[in-house]
Amino acid sequence: MENKIALILGGQTGLLGQAITDILNKNKWEAISPAKNKFNIFSSEELKNFIQKHHISYVFNTIAYTQVDKAEQEQKKAIELNRTFPVILGNVCKELGIYLIHYSTDFVFNGQKESPYEPTDPPCPLNIYGKTKLEGEKNLLEITNLKLLIIRTAWLFGQGKVNFVSKILNLAKEKQTLNVVHDQVGSPTYTYDLAKYSLQLVNTNATGIFHIVNSGQASWCELAQEAVHCLGLQCKIIPISSHEFPQTAKRPTYSVLSTKKFTEQTGITPRPWVQALREYLYSFHF
Repeated sequence: MENKIALILGGQTGLLGQAITDILNKNKWEAISPAKNKFNIFSSEELKNFIQKHHISYVFNTIAYTQVDKAEQEQKKAIELNRTFPVILGNVCKELGIYLIHYSTDFVFNGQKESPYEPTDPPCPLNIYGKTKLEGEKNLLEITNLKLLIIRTAWLFGQGKVNFVSKILNLAKEKQTLNVVHDQVGSPTYTYDLAKYSLQLVNTNATGIFHIVNSGQASWCELAQEAVHCLGLQCKIIPISSHEFPQTAKRPTYSVLSTKKFTEQTGITPRPWVQALREYLYSFHF
């Protein structure tokens, strides 16, 4: 029987990493999620030793510099985590014959398209976060003979860490009105669904680039309205334009991802984000 031992980098504190750890455990995998200071992730030797010591056969990399606005000022940190680290990890995985599952983002696109982005669409990031994530992807794809799966996803919400939905709900309990951007549209995604669908994709031995998100699309404003409505809160969500909510980093106005390739590979159609949102809200007692 194949060794189902996985290393989840970012599995202790990361929004997605925690969900992956949980889903793998529920599916009778052995999921190892080391603490941040367990070893130096930038040391090939320490990475290699840890992987060999624990007989790892899969690595899920959810580590990333994800603070989109801060990345504009902290470019060095974004480059280290999003571009440099994946290559170090990729080379170790190649050497040891490990299957690497690496997560990327809808922000590799510029938002100029009017229909959902396919994995084959040319990327053109608008900000440092998107650029460094794309460079990480490219560098990994250049490593020959590496068993590599890159999963692009978007707009994550889930338990275990503060996220857009939990922030909105906490504010909505205290305020009568909230201004939320309406002219950025994307694919809200529940971390537990993403983890589940990732595992189903891994079980098909998929390699290359795939998009995994919940089905449907929404603006930030629509996502906020749905969350507030689901919990019956009285706060009114007021749509505003991006210009009225200044952010350091430029964001794509449209970054909906197509999961067609994922469905062709697995036979699974991701469930609607509204359904996933309700499960998240009602299961975790907001």
